[in-house]
Amino acid sequence: MSMADKVRSEMVAAMKNKEKDRKDALSMLLSALKNKAIDKREDLTEAEEFEVVKKEIKQTKETMELAPADREDIKEACEKRLAVYQEFAPEEMSEEAVLAEVKAVLAALAIDAPSMKDKGKVMKELMPKVKGRADGGMVNKIVGEVLNGEK
Repeated sequence: MSMADKVRSEMVAAMKNKEKDRKDALSMLLSALKNKAIDKREDLTEAEEFEVVKKEIKQTKETMELAPADREDIKEACEKRLAVYQEFAPEEMSEEAVLAEVKAVLAALAIDAPSMKDKGKVMKELMPKVKGRADGGMVNKIVGEVLNGEK
């Protein structure tokens, strides 16, 4: 069952339960998923579906941050939308899991004494493995610490 189908069934349930805010959030997410599939002209992979969800979460957070201080209604609507989007978001990798992946990549590349010169090779191997499951900034920070000998 694709994520679009799951979102659609959740939206139907929200309509039956008269949960307007939840239905609206699910409707926006379903629309984003459909638009991405239309742009691609084929079904989305699971990773692409998660990318769409993460993008919607990011946009909602930005909307919440940029809302004027006196507009509590906007912030409240964004919080409700975020709660719904989080249900469909991929589980984020912990720092420990990312560190384990970095060490596995170092072992696979046979790098015994890592230095900052190896960062490009390490990131090239690592990013496809953690894409969509870990924050890029956190991955970059951990790789930098490992290559500097801090971890």
